[in-house]
Amino acid sequence: MKIKNYLSKDEIAQFTAKSDFHGWRLLINNWLAIVAIFVLVANYTNPLTILIALPLLGGRQLGLAVLMHECGHRSLFKSTKLNDVLGQWLCALPIMNDMPSYARGHLKHHRAAGTEQDPDLSNYQAYPIPRESFRRKIIRDLSGQTGVKLLSYLVKGAATSMSNEKRQGITPLLQQLAVQLVMIFILSLFGVAWLYLLWAVAYLTAFMLFIRLRQVAEHAAVPDLFDLDPRKNTRTVVPRWWERALLAPNMVNYHMEHHFMASVPCYRLRALHRHLRGMGALANMPEFIGYSAVFSHVVTA
Repeated sequence: MKIKNYLSKDEIAQFTAKSDFHGWRLLINNWLAIVAIFVLVANYTNPLTILIALPLLGGRQLGLAVLMHECGHRSLFKSTKLNDVLGQWLCALPIMNDMPSYARGHLKHHRAAGTEQDPDLSNYQAYPIPRESFRRKIIRDLSGQTGVKLLSYLVKGAATSMSNEKRQGITPLLQQLAVQLVMIFILSLFGVAWLYLLWAVAYLTAFMLFIRLRQVAEHAAVPDLFDLDPRKNTRTVVPRWWERALLAPNMVNYHMEHHFMASVPCYRLRALHRHLRGMGALANMPEFIGYSAVFSHVVTA
């Protein structure tokens, strides 16, 4: 699938154009949603609001992971410095990640997608899997077992919870811990330091589940995992409106388009999807409307 077969030079420039306005818009909106969730629980503290807050916070944590991913590609903002600084301090560190290390591992995935050298293969190569096996994975995620395991990797030397990269020195871990302390301090200024527990529980449970489901939706049980054509080794999902808050924040669902041309900012992927569809590039490719359709496909009875 060659880019030049579907895009002119002018169209490539159009789709790869970076916008500080859109970058700030997505980042601010993500943090405003987090603040709104905290405000809701602080003012109406009861089991129902807490149960609602946990998956919503997990979805916003996934949203930060997506923006970190964009900054790792240097595509969220025009400025390299903005991508590096904001991607690290406002996206990666709050979710116990390290953008430079994550980006190194993720770029390896892009270079090797469609081959047996893909470093992320273990996340989705075994699919489709039996329903009971999938259920056990979900239980491990929602019970916090996966999250605790990943945190132990961070302490032992991993740079990030989302790749196999090793950190260089202890600085990333100290930065991660420092940002968590800053979040606790800010919440304490409003007399609600205990709300950080919601952030931590959401991270250990809902966020872990959403990361798994996103990885499965993107690459599991695709037409041909070992074909270099991104239409065959990667999947795009058209989400339901409510799924955007949990599983598909910041246009992460347009994953095939992202592998087709990784320099396209996330805020232009929907337009690229429509363009490719109009050009007939997606003809005869399986289309999944909603994530339930994907999980029905990748989980066997």
